Amino acid sequence: MKCLGCKVEKLSKEFPSVTILDSCYHPPLHCFRCLIKVVEQQKKCPHPTCQAEVPGNCVRLKEFQATVNRLFAEYTSTSTVDYTTAALGASGGAKVISVVMMNGESISLSYNPSTTIHQIKLQIQKQLHHNVEKQRLIYNEVELKTYANSGQLATMGDYGVQPHSTVHLIIMLYAIPEHFNHVIFDLFWGYPYKGRDYLDASCLLFSGTSFIAVIDYGHTFYHGGVIRHSGDVMDDYNRKGHHTINVKLKEIPSNITHMFFTLSAWSSPNISKYPNPSLRFFEASNKNKQLCSDQMNHAAHSQAIVMCSVSRKTGVWKIDSLGTLSQGNAMNYDSLKATIRKLIQQGV
Repeated sequence: MKCLGCKVEKLSKEFPSVTILDSCYHPPLHCFRCLIKVVEQQKKCPHPTCQAEVPGNCVRLKEFQATVNRLFAEYTSTSTVDYTTAALGASGGAKVISVVMMNGESISLSYNPSTTIHQIKLQIQKQLHHNVEKQRLIYNEVELKTYANSGQLATMGDYGVQPHSTVHLIIMLYAIPEHFNHVIFDLFWGYPYKGRDYLDASCLLFSGTSFIAVIDYGHTFYHGGVIRHSGDVMDDYNRKGHHTINVKLKEIPSNITHMFFTLSAWSSPNISKYPNPSLRFFEASNKNKQLCSDQMNHAAHSQAIVMCSVSRKTGVWKIDSLGTLSQGNAMNYDSLKATIRKLIQQGV
């Protein structure tokens, strides 16, 4: 992906998934470095069609700086500094790698090229409490498999993982059995403190990085009802809003590689006032048996959240937890599409 500022082709992880302000209605096309530099020097969004003023106490700028500190070991936040990439390594000190989840949560682990991928996964399980078999590790858009082709345990060195670099962690929620066909994704949220209000659940279909279609409250059927959207299902007693999306897995066209399920705010600049955006998954023939669930607690500073992806890279549909923040909503999906394309490029 080419940065709109420095015009350099960079990895997708070097770009933010959201814009610097909620009021910016354009894709985040500047890399972290260029965005931070312009904001620090000019106090405004760098996008040529926007240039909204950015306050000095901008929380998201601090979050971007923290992300850069993880990605680039020698980065310091001044307008005159020369930025040094992680590939050069840190000048002394303990060698570490950053393991970053798709929701931004991260941990640092000691680096040694002889450390096996299995050992890394065991450390992740200990610190983040995600079972080894649920973890997928991605480095430079390549999945780090536990075993090499020789059958031996693969190491960090086998994959060329460098010290002070970033490894992305994707957590699988559920591997859908092959005999399943009609399944239900229930996306729901809590009502605001006062009143009754709505989020929009959407299902975006992709073939590789190419957008195919969206199923939402305005486009409730896809491919003759293979995917169906319920519209608003409001539970006033429990103060929860639901959108359920029915999917017939065996009838999805073969070119569809990914389904992304999102929640977004229509009338609000972000979804901070809607507690606990959540997801539940069922087989339609047994709605009383919840097969997996996920809940997000960090969506306050985004207009939308990509809750999960459903993909079939190996022929079996798998549900991955994401919790990735994004701009965009059901009125304009462009920013969400850009966020999702970056996720796919990262290995989702």
